[in-house]
Amino acid sequence: MSAPSILDVPTPNLFPAVFPAAAFPQVQWSGPPPAQLPARAWVNETTHRDGQQGGLPLTPEAGLAIYDLMGRFTGKSGALQQAEFFVYRSADRAMLEGALARWRSGHPVEPTTWIRATRQDAALVAGLGVRETGMLASASDYHTFYKFRPGGRAQAARTYLDAVQAVMDAGLRPRVHLEDATRAPREFVLPLVEAVQALAAAYPESQAPRIRVCDTLGVGLPLEGAAWPRSVPRLIGELLALGLPGERLEFHPHNDTHLVVANSLAAVLAGCAAVNGTLLGKGERTGNAPLEGVLLHLAGLGLTGDADFTVLGELAGLYERLGQGVPATYPLFGRDAHRTRAGIHADGLNKFWPMYAPFNVPALLGRPLELSLTRDSGLAGLIFLIKSHTGLELPKSHPGLQALHAHLSAEFDAGRQTAVEWEEVAERALVLTAELA
Repeated sequence: MSAPSILDVPTPNLFPAVFPAAAFPQVQWSGPPPAQLPARAWVNETTHRDGQQGGLPLTPEAGLAIYDLMGRFTGKSGALQQAEFFVYRSADRAMLEGALARWRSGHPVEPTTWIRATRQDAALVAGLGVRETGMLASASDYHTFYKFRPGGRAQAARTYLDAVQAVMDAGLRPRVHLEDATRAPREFVLPLVEAVQALAAAYPESQAPRIRVCDTLGVGLPLEGAAWPRSVPRLIGELLALGLPGERLEFHPHNDTHLVVANSLAAVLAGCAAVNGTLLGKGERTGNAPLEGVLLHLAGLGLTGDADFTVLGELAGLYERLGQGVPATYPLFGRDAHRTRAGIHADGLNKFWPMYAPFNVPALLGRPLELSLTRDSGLAGLIFLIKSHTGLELPKSHPGLQALHAHLSAEFDAGRQTAVEWEEVAERALVLTAELA
């Protein structure tokens, strides 16, 4: 067998432009970037609506604590711009009123509302002090034929347009939510959006409607070549072709088929400037777009400002106290998201920690690189665990280290199934490191 034609080089190529030491991974294009790529992109929040619908138990105090964390997360970056609230219950109104008071005092996240697309609901939000309201406009025949009585597309469209006019007459900007758009006929979606634009032509530009494209059941695809209605890029492209600017489009996906972040990025690459979801992915069924994941990639695309991701550790803690903690393996902020148990990984972390970290996790997320000792962790795992808690690295030949490792190995050989955490070995480990100090 001939040797491969691979030449040694004096220094490694770690692709520093793609994987910078102090930022999230960056996107580099092999050719020109997509023609419709917006100059800026951002996210909008729906924890106080969809997160609550998904089972998040919100008192006014908890809801405002979450809103305050949103403000600290986005700061002056412009990465997170709006948060929407329900208005039907007294607790929701209290959250909205508290958020509006904070916003008027400089909070960076604008509160908006959500209503059904009816004239009665439009009257409900007219005097609340918001500038914009979302309006549910179910778009698929699954809805227009079976939600309304007697039902049908024309009746649904008339109802939605009447509500849009009522909202605009009240001086507000409507945000039309095309529910179930990824199962909706082109013959309904495009004429409805054109009618909304025509209606709005008689009103000030500040009230120009926004359109939210909802992948309500997570069946959309990030594939430009897929046929209508499942192609997210095609949906966005056809709406742009109607003359809608990208900053007036918003994509709202769910994660039912594991494509929520991929579809969010596909929408942005197709020209949609805003993604709607929830920090830490709270929401109905499998959840909304996890906005921290979307923003990580928008930052890599150079489309958004620098949010303070370290704040989300506090949000994860708040959700834990509410009985709605994120799963242990949830990306970025789950308890085990940056925890290794394999000795080969621990050995790599000891030698050069970026080997097993996608970016500078401690600096960018405020989370440590962690390890739980198992039968597979080896001496390298024990060395890493001690070093991460004491800052001191013991050599593999250290007799005390070897004795501690032998003791743990004997426990696993005797049938132990649970991992060994720092607290269990801390006393003996500190004795060992005291000898080096």
